[in-house]
Amino acid sequence: MGAFQIRFHPAGFDDELRIVLEDVRAGRWRSMRALLAASDTWTARTTRSQVLAVAAATGDSVEAWGHETRDHHWLLMRARVLVQRALNAHRTRQPGAAAVAAQARVACSEAARSWLADPVPWVGLLALAQVDAEPLRRRRHEHRAPPWEPLLPNGPWGLLYEVYVRDPYNREGWHRMLQALTAYGENVNDFGRWVASWAPQGSPLALLPLYVYAEGYRQRREQDVLTPLYWTTDPVSHYTRRAQSWWFEHADPNTWSPLDLNHLAQALHSGGFTDTIGQVFQAIGPHATPIPWKYVASHPPQWQEEFARARRRHLPDPAPEPLQSGQRR
Repeated sequence: MGAFQIRFHPAGFDDELRIVLEDVRAGRWRSMRALLAASDTWTARTTRSQVLAVAAATGDSVEAWGHETRDHHWLLMRARVLVQRALNAHRTRQPGAAAVAAQARVACSEAARSWLADPVPWVGLLALAQVDAEPLRRRRHEHRAPPWEPLLPNGPWGLLYEVYVRDPYNREGWHRMLQALTAYGENVNDFGRWVASWAPQGSPLALLPLYVYAEGYRQRREQDVLTPLYWTTDPVSHYTRRAQSWWFEHADPNTWSPLDLNHLAQALHSGGFTDTIGQVFQAIGPHATPIPWKYVASHPPQWQEEFARARRRHLPDPAPEPLQSGQRR
């Protein structure tokens, strides 16, 4: 039996998506449309369209699609691609990034009108909120709405509501809200804990605090102000254990995200929780993700070694089968 090999891929556990991504990277679009048309849950439509958009944003497959046919699937993917290009331009401080974001907002609005029940165009608008990191009074009005609960910060709550009424526990929607509030410089600890406090059993939203703590760890490490035993202190350890008991032990494995599983495994490992962590690594299989392992690795580029080291501790590789008589290695 060969040594364990990490296999990082943006499609994660979705074998159909993995195949379609190859077509998209080659500039082909027909399998992309067929996959979206066959995605019969909002979870699948949201996740697949996002992964496809990341790949399509650097090519012309969606533009080629639009030359032949334009339906609500195309309108969605055009919006998704433009949103991704706007985010890429913003992160790299490209000239004209604001114009790309404006074009993406128009495309999202058109996609939303084409299929009123679809939450994904609203997820796209929510994603664009992080680009508008102006002081509160200068932000677009839809990005400075009052919060749903006291003590939470102002933000794009109206956009989140449009996602919520269509798909209440849309994973990407709530993560996009977190990204927007983070971009605005808000303290997002209360937001993460608030979401986790009402997230239904088996919902990946129970892990939102772990994303906040991982980012907090990264920032403290960069500033050289890490607290000793960060992952073992309350409330970090409390929400780590809650994510395991409330989400992992009850979630449908068909809805697992490799990124969620890796956040849980890293928090359990760093927090010293050894019971049942092997089951989480078993669920991950070879699908390790750079984040959060590069945050805790001694040398971030060597995140795979950090993951493999943690995995071996909690889920040792099986011993190689003994050689049979006459066999040679």
